[in-house]
Formats: sequence, structure tokens, C-alpha cells
Amino acid sequence: MPFVVHTDTSPWSRIVEDARHYPSPHNSQPIKLRLLDERTAEIYYDLDLGLPAESFGIPFGHVCAGVFLEGLHTVAAGLGYSVTERLDAGDLDFGSEKRLHSLGIVTLTPQPVTEEARERHRLFLKRRTSRRPYDRTLVPDEVLRSASAVAAQGGQVFRTTADAGVVRELIRINQSTLFSDLQNDAVYGEIMTWLRFSRGEARKRGDGLSAEAMLMPGRVLKFAMGHRELWQAPVIGAALRGIYLNTMRGVRQLGWLEGPFAGPADYIEAGRTFLRLWLDLTANGVYLHPFGTVITNPASHRAFAHAVSAQEGDGRMAWMLFRFGYSKRPPVAHRRPAAAMLIGAPR
Repeated sequence: MPFVVHTDTSPWSRIVEDARHYPSPHNSQPIKLRLLDERTAEIYYDLDLGLPAESFGIPFGHVCAGVFLEGLHTVAAGLGYSVTERLDAGDLDFGSEKRLHSLGIVTLTPQPVTEEARERHRLFLKRRTSRRPYDRTLVPDEVLRSASAVAAQGGQVFRTTADAGVVRELIRINQSTLFSDLQNDAVYGEIMTWLRFSRGEARKRGDGLSAEAMLMPGRVLKFAMGHRELWQAPVIGAALRGIYLNTMRGVRQLGWLEGPFAGPADYIEAGRTFLRLWLDLTANGVYLHPFGTVITNPASHRAFAHAVSAQEGDGRMAWMLFRFGYSKRPPVAHRRPAAAMLIGAPR
């Protein structure tokens, strides 16, 4: 099917320009669109930009799709459009010869813009992941209640802990997960694919995890990741672990989501809810940083679930863990240009 040229008067121009700022694992930005006409587009997951090496890496492809779809609704509403979906919640097959997996069709319909829609659109563009040290200020109970209500609306349970011992244990698990993943050749290869060791590289590529965003000097990060055996060395390993843990200073609270997580439809809805919760925290000046690898590493997930007495089973899972709180404004995570999201668009 030929690519439909989108003009400056087409709603897709502004919608795609803003919707491309959705968060994704390793900032890989796997969602693509093929514009079918001025109001309709087919959405795809680019399997070449996924993370299949990690346990639960494949389910998180659909979580990412849910995050994107919620972001698309948010941006479209802020620009005067509702979004109707016809989704195909089939499993992602990373062994398929077809590298673009269709997620379904979305259609835009004009509608009045409300002040609430404008504000949510603004929050979507303001949202950032903060890997900076946090300032140890506890998030007020009323903010936690608001986030809990948002999660409940999506069928999820938002739980938190400010217990110092539990927080220390979960940070230790998160640190240990990184060291464990570095010993897994497939996961290590994926991590190396997405690391950007300089500002220039991050800006040029427009994707991945930049050393700047991870608060590590690029040369140090490149050396450390290129010599993974040194993470276990007595002296150098301790120094590298110290640099990593320095970014975790000031963490007082951790949060996680528990809910249905048994198939693609659940994963998509979980992703929608996660972005809604993120925007709610953003509205209250709160940053967060997902500890994704704690979930996707089987041993770490078991340790995390045990530490917090997670309610799992019967299709339910503690599927998202993150630190949250207050920090200085984090550096921007670069995004590819809008044209890179559009299948068949001139670059």
C-alpha cells in the first residue's frame, strides 16, 4: 500500500511529532505507523527494535504498545481529535520473517479540545525519566492516593514502600540484576546495542540510553561495559559499582504495579495504565525511574516479589517496579524524527 503524504494541514503532522515522545524500553522506539489516509493509520511493532533476549522482554513489547496508544490518545485529544482503535492482540513472533508486526488500525475523529485535554497533552510532553539522585523528600499521601486511584481505574494495584530496609534491599536487587545481566551474552548484546556513549552519538542516533541520561561519563561507561568481567574484580568492580550506586542517592520510596498480566491484551492495558499513572505523578512534580530489569530477570523478579510480598498468581503479576520522588530536572532523552516513525515516509 502506498504511503499517504501528510501535509501541514493533516492532523497526523502534529500528532506524530508529539506522540513520538512516548517512553520505551531502552528508548528503542519500536512503534511505527503507516498512514492510510488523512484520518486513518495502521500501527506496527518493529521487531528489529524489540528486546526479545530478556525474560518477559516479549510481553513488554505489548506493554510498550499500550504506553504508545495511551500517549496517542493524549496527544490527539490535546489537538482536537478522538482516537478509535481496532486492535489485533496477537502474540509477537520475533522469529518471523515479517519484521513489522501489525497491532491494528487507529482512526481520528475531530472533537472539541477541553482544558483537561490540553493539560494532559502538556504533561505528556513534560514527562521525563529521572536517573538523577533524589532529594529524600517523601511524596505526600494525597499524591499517592491519586496515583492509586488512577491505577485502580485500569484494574491495577499501585503499592509503595518507604521502609528503609526494603528500599535498600530492592536497590541491591536492582544493582545485582545489572551484574547478572552482563553475564548473559544475549542480554548483554542487547544492552550494548542501545548504549550511547557521547552526547553527539545520542543526538545523532536519536535513540538508546545515553551516558548523559545515565549520569556516567561516556568514557567510563564505554570502558566498564566493554570489559564486563571487571565488574566482578575486587578493586575496579567496587569502583564501578560505586559509580552506579551514586545515581541512587536519596531514594526514599519505591512503587510497583500488580495486576492482570497473562496475555497481549493484558499487557497493552497495563501499558496504558502505567502511562496514566506516570502523567498523574508528573502533574504533582514527581519523577520516576523504572527498574525494568528487575522484572525481566527471573531470579531478580522472584527476589523482588518475595521482598514486597507481591500478590501474584491466577494471571496476576507484579510487573512494574520503579523509584519515584523529587530530583533536579533530568537531561532530555533524544527521539528520532517523526519521519522515522512513518513507514514509507521520505527521511
